[in-house]
Amino acid sequence: MSETASSARRVALPFMAVFGPGLVVMLADTEVGSIITASQSGVAWGYRLLLLQFLLMPILYVVQELTVRLGIFTGKGHGELIRDTFGKGWAWLSAAGLAVATVGALLSEFSGVAGVGELYGVPRPVTLGLSVLFLLVVAFTGSYRRVERVAMALGLFEFVFFVIAFVSKPDGHQIASQMLQPALANKNYLYLVAANIGAVIMPWMIFYQQSAIADKKLSPADFRYAKWDTAIGSVVTQLVMAAVLISTAATIGLKNPNANLNTVGDITAALIPYLGVTMGKLIFGIGVLGAGLVASIVASLALAWGLGEVTGYRRSLEDHPFRAKWFYGVYAACLICGAVLVGVVPNLVILNIAVEVMNALLLPLVLGFLVMLGLKSLPPAVRLRGWYAGLTITLSVITAGLGVYGGLSGAGLF
Repeated sequence: MSETASSARRVALPFMAVFGPGLVVMLADTEVGSIITASQSGVAWGYRLLLLQFLLMPILYVVQELTVRLGIFTGKGHGELIRDTFGKGWAWLSAAGLAVATVGALLSEFSGVAGVGELYGVPRPVTLGLSVLFLLVVAFTGSYRRVERVAMALGLFEFVFFVIAFVSKPDGHQIASQMLQPALANKNYLYLVAANIGAVIMPWMIFYQQSAIADKKLSPADFRYAKWDTAIGSVVTQLVMAAVLISTAATIGLKNPNANLNTVGDITAALIPYLGVTMGKLIFGIGVLGAGLVASIVASLALAWGLGEVTGYRRSLEDHPFRAKWFYGVYAACLICGAVLVGVVPNLVILNIAVEVMNALLLPLVLGFLVMLGLKSLPPAVRLRGWYAGLTITLSVITAGLGVYGGLSGAGLF
């Protein structure tokens, strides 16, 4: 073996050992609510919200890189670090925000999963029951690494959206023209801006990645590779969002801009006349199913970890369920309650966009805690400082401010 090949192998091996939390959380980021948000963006505004998907890449990276930094250099999950730094009251406030976001996410995920089942005539209770059983088995019979591998495998189904974008044959000139024509004076446009921001930065993402890093026991020596893991995930998730937006803009948005796309079934029915049954139903359904299942795992684990960090109960996928009863109990309760709610009240699916806007309204709390921890809780050598601290604070303020303004403006409160 040549010296160059040997060196490349030495670099690749530690990267593969660290690789996982960043990609998993980013694949979960492109969840059912995000797909519906991107679809509505493309139908209602063509490519005018496409540039936003690319602008959110560096913002997403900065937020999650700080999460990685906190997890690696403190060895603590997000809730535990808030508790130890600011006290139990603030920790419970952050956990409350996490719980609200997790409930909203699970309603979106199970609505989407049930919608895919209904496309093929599978009754909603059957689809939901099998999904919950599968997700319980994944966590209860595995370790962290096994859960991570399953989540990545499910998330890879989202790559089918790139195929759908390609076969939708978008007009390059139209893309170049419209993506530089925002409609910032329009309240409906601003509402979707807020929804897209909330679809990218969610409380459970931060809790999950920091806790996963702690559970995986990554060390400072892994920081370089963990940042690459996060960077790759940041690009991939936003490219998936862009692919969904392009697909719907080039088809439904061009021919039927007034289409109502509140559910997976609505989007599928609208896509089939332009892409056919295979692409519009089978391939799109596979992408949604993968997105919904991986996000269900991540959001439920985030809440189980977060509550454990605040209360102090055992919280690791490496523990046997009988040794970490509360951790596994919270995970199971999230999944079961989410599935039951969607099964009993099917029209909860109309909350998909509202859930993403709610995430945007939570950003001042979420990013505020994250930045303060970066300034206060890290060892001096890796603490936020200088120009990077200024960049992180500026991006956080702009993102949170735009998300809140867009959400409140779109709701008619401004």
